[in-house]
Amino acid sequence: MKTEMKTILEDVRDGRVSVDDALLKLKMQPFEDLGFAKVDLHRPVRQGQPEVIYGAGKTPEQMVKILETMMQKGQDRVLLTRLGEEAAEKIRVKVPLTYDPVSRIGYTGNLPTPDGIGKVVVATGGTSDIPVAEEAALTASFFGNETVRLYDVGVAGLHRLLSRMDVIMGASVIIVVAGMEGALASVVGGLADCPVIAVPTSVGYGASFGGLSALLSMLNSCASGVSVVNIDNGFGAGYLAGMINHMEAKK
Repeated sequence: MKTEMKTILEDVRDGRVSVDDALLKLKMQPFEDLGFAKVDLHRPVRQGQPEVIYGAGKTPEQMVKILETMMQKGQDRVLLTRLGEEAAEKIRVKVPLTYDPVSRIGYTGNLPTPDGIGKVVVATGGTSDIPVAEEAALTASFFGNETVRLYDVGVAGLHRLLSRMDVIMGASVIIVVAGMEGALASVVGGLADCPVIAVPTSVGYGASFGGLSALLSMLNSCASGVSVVNIDNGFGAGYLAGMINHMEAKK
């Protein structure tokens, strides 16, 4: 994936941008201090993607100010995670926002046309895992990935997963979202020929300890190629899957 900095350098090489104009772009203020937040404006240059706003704990007014700052600096698409429905409604009054109450994700602008090397598959153990899975799926879609959902295919009825082996084998990255004992990650890891990102969820009865049981099971997976993010961290899984799905050979 081309970063903004690489694009600027290519524009200078090809004569589309002068050296002075390119220098001005690279010297732009790296962040804007709003008092309550320091908005990272250079993240697209460093990492290829803009800063993401974590909504929990922020007031609607704070999020509107951050959004307006990012949009004024040319970021037409901004992602907000863990955003409550009431806060989303208040933000909508000031800033055009698409909001999904299941994943608690909001975003400005439109989802881009997928440009990754393959498909990101998001699989869940059960229906109760869907909110975290949707956070992962929408995050992956927001960052330009074709996303395929494969829900309620847990190990309690393994035939449901095995009936969709075409989807599993057609993926470039698989995100496995599961609570309870978290066994689905190991099963998928033993079947797939691509990286598997396991997301433990807090779904389960008392001895699941709010997702800790699934987390430990996934960390102790005997299947090769399985990595694990934090409990209920669908965003982290979706972002990482998008990075993997956009990897280019480095020469």
